[in-house]
Amino acid sequence: MKTLHILIFALFLNSFALRSQELALVKESNLIGYINKSGDYVIEPQFNKASSFSGKYAAAEKDGKWGVINTEGKWVIQPEFDKVKDFNSGYVLALKDGQWNYINPSGEVLDVPVPDKYFDFNDGVALFRKENKIGLLGTNGKLILEPKYDVIKKFWDGHAKVKSGELWGLINQKGELIIPTEYNELGTYNANGIWGRKGDDFGIVVNGKLNVVKGADKIWNFHDNSAMTYARRDKKWGFVNNKGEWVIEPTYDKVRTFSQGLAPVSKGKSWGYINEKGVESIPFDYRDAEVFAENGMAPVKDKKWGFVDTSGTLIIPMEYDITAGLSFVMSGFKKGFINGLARVKSKKGWGFLDEKGEVLGGKWYKNAEVFVNTQE
Repeated sequence: MKTLHILIFALFLNSFALRSQELALVKESNLIGYINKSGDYVIEPQFNKASSFSGKYAAAEKDGKWGVINTEGKWVIQPEFDKVKDFNSGYVLALKDGQWNYINPSGEVLDVPVPDKYFDFNDGVALFRKENKIGLLGTNGKLILEPKYDVIKKFWDGHAKVKSGELWGLINQKGELIIPTEYNELGTYNANGIWGRKGDDFGIVVNGKLNVVKGADKIWNFHDNSAMTYARRDKKWGFVNNKGEWVIEPTYDKVRTFSQGLAPVSKGKSWGYINEKGVESIPFDYRDAEVFAENGMAPVKDKKWGFVDTSGTLIIPMEYDITAGLSFVMSGFKKGFINGLARVKSKKGWGFLDEKGEVLGGKWYKNAEVFVNTQE
């Protein structure tokens, strides 16, 4: 009986691993395929054009037409469309004969009211525009929110900025107004707080109240791994909390967010790192520097990019180029290591480095995009 339980548990783990595997799009010999985090091809190079996976599915082209493949490389939606967007919330937006439709993995078309323009689903909703006003469409094809706003921005963590006239507010996925439309500017939602501007006052909105940051003329969005964000006063940058208090006085020319207790900051053209008390932790020896990843490594630059640990020790030599890749909108926060691998470019092409600086699979590609989790 014990052996049976062990076998069942092992099968469960294996099944979970298969469902949650991460895949990266790579281009080799002008054809696109997908590798796993061992560097092995899961889908052999065979597509002239394709996109990174969005969950379990990716758009791919064959003979000038687009369809959708699964993580085994099999067509779930045949390549018969002129354009195909990314899967999200169970549907993909596809264009055929001049008509856009929302289609599920079985190829069934979602019946929706006719909008003036079609938008991708995101976080369980899609924007719905009619007569120059924007509302929300649900995955059941029904309107969640009748068109009433002039602008609705992309949903982040279940919330989206909305604009009515010249003023901004915030709604949830039910279309409920969380922050009234009374702000001249408003940041992206984060549980730690949202920056906003009323008239000349910049501050942090918490529980519907604007905590004014004294003297600030610009504030950046919070990130989940820090209770502070950065703000500008008199052309210098420092850090504030969600109470609107200056925690680190604005004395820097450029800054980026805190992660792993350290933030990259610059004085003139030199970059280094400070801790959450504003004390220099890594000397200002670099031309550029990015935030630390969860593994405690951050990209730093002289002529090229390398990686340091939180003590400032150079672990991977500065001999690479880095970008965030096409899979991320918030690219400035996604450079460097993501789940143990860093996407880099060398003279040999694009590839992935592990935390020891070794190249995944020992291979370089004509192009390589970041790994995407294909879990359901």
